[in-house]
Amino acid sequence: MDLLNHPSIFVSAGLLVGLILGFVLRKRFVEGHQQNIREQAKQLIETAIVEAEQLKKEAQLQSKEDAYHVKQAAEEELKADRRELKDERQQLKKSRDQLKSEWESLDRKRSEVQSLDSKLANRELEIEDKHKEVDNLIGKQRYELSRVAGVSQDEAKKMLMASLESQARMDAAKQLAKIENEMKMEADRKAKNIIALSISRYAGDYVADRTVSMVPLPSDEMKGRIIGREGRNIRAIEAATGIDIIIDDTPEAVILSGFNPVRREIARLALHQLINDGRIHPGRIEEVVAKVTKDLETDMREAGEQATFDVGAHGVHVELIKILGRLKYRTSYGQNVLQHSLEVAFLAGIMAAELGLDVKLAKRAGLLHDIGKAVDHEVEGSHAIIGRDLAKKYGEQEEISYSIGAHHEDVPILSVLDVLVQSADALSGARPGARKEMLQSYVKRLEDLEAIANSFDGVDKSYAIQAGRELRIIANSESVRDSDAVMLSQDIAKSIEEKLTYPGQIRVTVIRETRAVEYAK
Repeated sequence: MDLLNHPSIFVSAGLLVGLILGFVLRKRFVEGHQQNIREQAKQLIETAIVEAEQLKKEAQLQSKEDAYHVKQAAEEELKADRRELKDERQQLKKSRDQLKSEWESLDRKRSEVQSLDSKLANRELEIEDKHKEVDNLIGKQRYELSRVAGVSQDEAKKMLMASLESQARMDAAKQLAKIENEMKMEADRKAKNIIALSISRYAGDYVADRTVSMVPLPSDEMKGRIIGREGRNIRAIEAATGIDIIIDDTPEAVILSGFNPVRREIARLALHQLINDGRIHPGRIEEVVAKVTKDLETDMREAGEQATFDVGAHGVHVELIKILGRLKYRTSYGQNVLQHSLEVAFLAGIMAAELGLDVKLAKRAGLLHDIGKAVDHEVEGSHAIIGRDLAKKYGEQEEISYSIGAHHEDVPILSVLDVLVQSADALSGARPGARKEMLQSYVKRLEDLEAIANSFDGVDKSYAIQAGRELRIIANSESVRDSDAVMLSQDIAKSIEEKLTYPGQIRVTVIRETRAVEYAK
């Protein structure tokens, strides 16, 4: 009883009971916490499973979408490949058709060549047969002449040779006329096609520019101001420009005279500005002339640049461009040389395209062919040779520089480019309305043509017609035979080529008539 009443026993029992209760409570707390953890883990696992399923579905959708895009891109690429393959097939078909047509053309040409070869072989056989006939005739005629005429062999030989020579000349003239007609028909057909196509495709104006040498005045009183006190103004203008100013009785106008077209243009523009300004004295004259010279140099350079741009000639030396621009103020028979050069360039390019040649090279050569005319009054020699030297100096190709020198045959023609430039130059200068000629030189050329024709034996009369483009000749039928007419036309044409200089070509026509006259009584 004493122990039960002892206070420490109660304390220990309380502690023990507390520990037991704490253990029980902690165990329950731990078990509850574990239960919560298990529930949370279960929820996390379920959430993870749901998210995994969702990610799996999204991955499947993404993969399907990517596969669709890949498939679509592959189909697009396949379509593009098919289109490209279709285009290539079409190009191959065109190339095949073109090759087929070229092959057919080649077959036709081969057939023509074979036909010509067979004709040539037949002609050779005919010539051999004629040689045999001639030999037989010589033998027979020798025998007959010796037997009948009692002539010597040398005399008979001379007679036979004269007869054979006459016969051979007649046969050769006939054969030559036949061959020439065949060749001319074919060559004329092709040449006319190319030239007609070139002219039709080039729409050039027929109006020819002309350098102005007369300056209009507002009144005749302005003449006195131009002359100045004791002539100091007119002397200052002439000294600054190098151009003579002619003041005569022409109403309200003065005339500028000088061989240099650029200086004449400077004088015209300067005088025009001075007249409009009203201040005319030596100091002002020098100032205006300097300004006009600078402006004109800029204008000429721009004209040269524009010409090279129009033709498509790139990389031309700047000095050549300046010289080319000077042709804007240069005329030939009333035709502006720069416009003529552009026209020659386009015509040469068109003909080169038809012949399958280098179009740019032909245009460049045509543009520069008359470059020498810009300085021919300053340098000795023909403008063709001067132009050739200028082109060489400023780095143009040898083909171009040579064609410049050959377009008037100052040097021999060697290439097709030389012929193209020469032909285009003749087309541009000889077409109707392109150039103007002085009446005296025109009449003189007609007289020279008729004089050359009349100098040949057998010519009764000759007439230069169609502005000197044709020479029509009436031959004496008693002294000129039909076979001799061909040779006569060739001899006269050759003599004209040697003795005269003319643009284009001259047609020589020989007419031989046989007239039989009888009177009914």
